[in-house]
Amino acid sequence: MTLHEQYLLRCLQLAKLGEGNVAPNPMVGSVLVYDNRIIGEGYHQQYGQAHAEVNCINSVAKADMHLIPLSTIYVSLEPCAHFGKTPPCSDLIIKHGIKKVVVGCTDSFKQVDGKGIEKLRLSGADVTVGVLENYCRALNKKFFTFHEKKRPFVMLKWAETANRKIGTNTNNRLLISNNFSNRLVHQLRQQNAAILVGTNTALLDNPSLTNRLWYGKNPTRLVIDKDLTLPTHLQLFNQAERTIVFNYIKQEEREKLTYYKLNKEADLLEEILAACYQLNIQSLLVEGGTKTLQSFIDQDVWDEVVIITNNSLVVNNGVSAPILSHHVKAKQTVLLNDIITYFTNPNNSK
Repeated sequence: MTLHEQYLLRCLQLAKLGEGNVAPNPMVGSVLVYDNRIIGEGYHQQYGQAHAEVNCINSVAKADMHLIPLSTIYVSLEPCAHFGKTPPCSDLIIKHGIKKVVVGCTDSFKQVDGKGIEKLRLSGADVTVGVLENYCRALNKKFFTFHEKKRPFVMLKWAETANRKIGTNTNNRLLISNNFSNRLVHQLRQQNAAILVGTNTALLDNPSLTNRLWYGKNPTRLVIDKDLTLPTHLQLFNQAERTIVFNYIKQEEREKLTYYKLNKEADLLEEILAACYQLNIQSLLVEGGTKTLQSFIDQDVWDEVVIITNNSLVVNNGVSAPILSHHVKAKQTVLLNDIITYFTNPNNSK
């Protein structure tokens, strides 16, 4: 591993500390190095607050401040070149006279997209781009999917028994995953901007769709209720978090409740994903049930799948789990009697 790669790896470690707190911004880490010594480091900690480069430069000790112009700054993502919630980071680097910049990958957000690198080079800086690029892009896969494919990153999740059932044929709710796996699910909720269920799941399970077993911000709750048949006493309508109801009847805005009218003549999933893009929902966790999950699979609009399999539970005559038509196994872990398997979609992985 080269020195550039070592310092970019540290940038990635720092960047991941912002997970769940910076969206819709990307996770970014930065280190400042003088003579093979890190004199400053930082990461984007909270949406709307200082970016990684700002925190990195601000962390430099007073005794080392004179070394800043002589140092190399490493950033996992191209420094921004526009005024958003904060001033351009490329301007900050130029202001401090830093002449060596190493960037993990370019930023495909239309207001950046090479402009930050161009501005740095025009100032006379030596800019190296593409160090650990694949890792840098993978860290912000949700951000890149959103800006490049004009839709949210879609993660499907379900729990199934050893014989691939996700529920019973009765109205009784079937508890499949254990308490440790449930915490993992709530972590996934915290890591995604929104969570989606269909009408049947909302009615039969009456979920709250919050990450109460984890920490951080709750996802926006999305429910498909085409004909507005769901009763308002359900937990989805308890104002604990914003809820968006996709329907064919009306468009209406209330406190923490939005009725979003879709075009009945258009494809349902395409309409939902387009609405998410318009609403700046960068990532979507789909929790079911089978009909909703299978529709995403059949139309090939998914990026990752997480399946929790209770290896010791068998249910006869139950509701069958969705069937993946193509997938690549990414990793697998075990929590007591639950096997958690992660799959990626090879068609949407680039």
